[in-house]
Parts: sequence; structure tokens; C-alpha cells
Amino acid sequence: MSLDKIDRRILMELQSDGRIANVALAERVGLTPSPCLRRVKRLEEEGVIRRYGAVIDAKQVGLGIACFISVTLERNVEQVLEVFEAAISERPEILECWPVTGEADFLLKVVTADLGAYERFMRDHLLRVQGISSTQTSFLLTPVKNETALPLDIA
Repeated sequence: MSLDKIDRRILMELQSDGRIANVALAERVGLTPSPCLRRVKRLEEEGVIRRYGAVIDAKQVGLGIACFISVTLERNVEQVLEVFEAAISERPEILECWPVTGEADFLLKVVTADLGAYERFMRDHLLRVQGISSTQTSFLLTPVKNETALPLDIA
């Protein structure tokens, strides 16, 4: 989809405040409300805007441990991948799962309440998944930068 300057401004405003009223959004991007609403609906229908949500502070809701786990599979064959992906999809602790290049096959972003919960997750769930050869965990410390908004002005 081709995005013009106004589409990008709409997206930047919505990334900043997903609850902004259409009238206020239209004013910020220099449109009247009806054309602004049509553009937002088109961006939603075409999948540019996938969903709306709140950004929640994990520590404030009792999820004090965050980590990246690199996962290497025994073999990259369809059956192993299907088992792995099905197991990963079931676990609420896993926020993201990406196939990656390099030494590992997948990178997981995981949150847990504490180190004990992390250990239970690893022992009782992740390390029981058939086809995993090895894992390596990097615990996240205080973030230097943690943004959710895409840099649309450089695209």
C-alpha cells in the first residue's frame, strides 16, 4: 500500500495516542473529520493498522522479569517446526517469537513474575518441547530505549 504524507501523519498521531477522537486527529493532521475517518478506516481495512491497545508497565502488574531466549532446534524440518510453533503459541509468558538468522533458530521475548517463575517456565514448559537442542537466556536490565512507535518519518 502506498502511504502519502497525511496517512503517515495519521499513523504517527495514532501511535502516540490510540484513543484520540477523530475530530482532534483530523485537526492535528489538517483534514476535516469525514475524510480523516475514511483514511483511518482504509488503513484499518488494508491491515496497516492491525489493532489498538494500551502499553502496560510490566513491573506495575507483577511481571518483573523480562528476557530474550535464543532457541536452537535439533533440525529445521517441518515436523519439528510445527511442534515448536504449536508449543510456543500456547504459552502466555512468550510475548514474541521470531525466526532469526545466525547461530540460533528463534528468538523469544518472555516475561515472568520472578526468577522462580522463569525457572518453572523453562523446566516445566520450554525445555520439554520436542526438538529443542539448546537455549540461551539474556535477562533484560533497565532499558536505555524502549519504544513501540515505528519511525514512519524515515520509511
